[in-house]
Amino acid sequence: MSTLSRRRAATAGVVATVVALGTAEPVAVLTGPRSAPLVAVGGLVVDLVPEPLKQFAIDVFGTYDKIALLVGTALLLAAFGALLGLTAARRLVLGLAGVAAFTVLGVAAALTRAGANAFDALPALVGGGLGALTLWAFVAGPLSADPARRERSGRDRFDAVRRDRAGTDPAERGTEPADGDRAPRATPPSAPPPAVAALAREGETPGGWEPVRHDDAESRRRFLRGAGLLTGAAAVAGLGGHWLAGRRGVSAAREAVTLPAPAAPAPQVPAGADLSLPRLAPYVTPNREFYRIDTALVVPQVDPATWRLRIHGRVRNPIELSFDDLLARPMVERYVTLACVSNEVGGDLIGNARWLGVPIGELLDEAGPEDGADQVVGRAVDGWTCGTPTSVLRDGRDALLAVGMNGEPLPIEHGFPVRMVVPGLYGYVSACKWLTELELTSFADFDAYWVPRGWSAQGPIKTQSRIDTPRPRSRPAAGPVTVAGVAWAQHRGIRRVEVRADGGPWQEATLAPAVSADTWVQWSWRWDATPGEHTLQVRATDTAGETQTEQHAPVAPDGATGWHTVRVTVT
Repeated sequence: MSTLSRRRAATAGVVATVVALGTAEPVAVLTGPRSAPLVAVGGLVVDLVPEPLKQFAIDVFGTYDKIALLVGTALLLAAFGALLGLTAARRLVLGLAGVAAFTVLGVAAALTRAGANAFDALPALVGGGLGALTLWAFVAGPLSADPARRERSGRDRFDAVRRDRAGTDPAERGTEPADGDRAPRATPPSAPPPAVAALAREGETPGGWEPVRHDDAESRRRFLRGAGLLTGAAAVAGLGGHWLAGRRGVSAAREAVTLPAPAAPAPQVPAGADLSLPRLAPYVTPNREFYRIDTALVVPQVDPATWRLRIHGRVRNPIELSFDDLLARPMVERYVTLACVSNEVGGDLIGNARWLGVPIGELLDEAGPEDGADQVVGRAVDGWTCGTPTSVLRDGRDALLAVGMNGEPLPIEHGFPVRMVVPGLYGYVSACKWLTELELTSFADFDAYWVPRGWSAQGPIKTQSRIDTPRPRSRPAAGPVTVAGVAWAQHRGIRRVEVRADGGPWQEATLAPAVSADTWVQWSWRWDATPGEHTLQVRATDTAGETQTEQHAPVAPDGATGWHTVRVTVT
């Protein structure tokens, strides 16, 4: 195979992959976006990838980790497609077998997702079939390098070469000359007979002939035209399918929701709680800026008209609620800061919002947990689970089944129509979005999603603090500099924040007021900065008297520790 032929073969495989993925998207409009091969395989990657690699993706890409995963999965599949193209050019049946294997993977990934049914296999089957057809068209069909090419047995090929060499092919000889007029045919070494050249185009070199590159302009135009048209059509199909899936979403249903007035409104944010300093995180995080970390590659679209919540398991009185049933109950509104366990020291995977919902403790009291049911498993519509201590949900804190966020129905990406909000616990053990079940069980009997992957079964939030301004590697001017940030210890509250420069004595910062112990607090400290390189550090102490440790620990298995350190150059 020539260099150009290898390039064409690899390109054919990539185009076949694009066709398979693109044409599967419109089918997934009917079966659900989670059944699309790219999303289904990506979800399988999320479940199976080693935890350190998963944390690396969060550290590098943050809230864009899902986009990065989908792009990475697409690139890996394209590389696999290129390999299939090279394989098919040598032996078509092996390339098609690879497409079949890819299809089986897509089907298996779709069918093993929570709530899947037999129809979820359709996108992978349709995409795989069209991908195989595309690969055949480029390798042996109308878009191949030689459309007149046909497979012949080794004996037929050998006979064709022999006839060409002997000059006995009537099609090449024309009128048969008389015996006396016969003359040996002189064939220049640089121009092998047609049959030999045909074999050379296929990568064979019988009889010592050198392979000849089939590189005519018409072949190139046909190949490029076919590749461009198919790629463009597949892209349009994929984007159109994605658009249609969005149109079939629940945005209109969400906009139609009218939230009830809370029976217990949230306390007013005290004056001065937000210092309104440049680069300092606002006291209340806008919905569009609130962090999102979860395992859903496509946001679940849950229709509130069909949504149901089951409270079952080890309870004396199982409960099932509709969305209207939930809205009819007395609502509580509270400010609560949520934090992700994957938040590094100084990280931004944390936010504060005003939540509206029904107290979980009241529902559990009605269900009547049995003795020993020390864990409540929240289950999302996509099968994700978190395990929350039953005692925490019943100890009087404002643990809510939230339906509203900052005065509007939950954003779809943040769990619409219903999610859990529990002060004082990391999200991986409490903040189940797109909630559909609360199952009473025990920690001894069930491990939620992250526990088998190396995280602790229970995740109380650790006391933490962060410097927001000045930013690392910034260059403030010499003189008075305002150092400011946030500190949090949800459900315990912050008693004191201290800052120091260049390892000197700790200086107590000024705390802004806060709504409650369940939210973070802003702090500030005036620093008389001198020119040169400087190191700033911060630490917080909660109301229980616990000061955050200097010892650095990674986020796994139950949250990071250490003092946030910022290095600046004062000019």
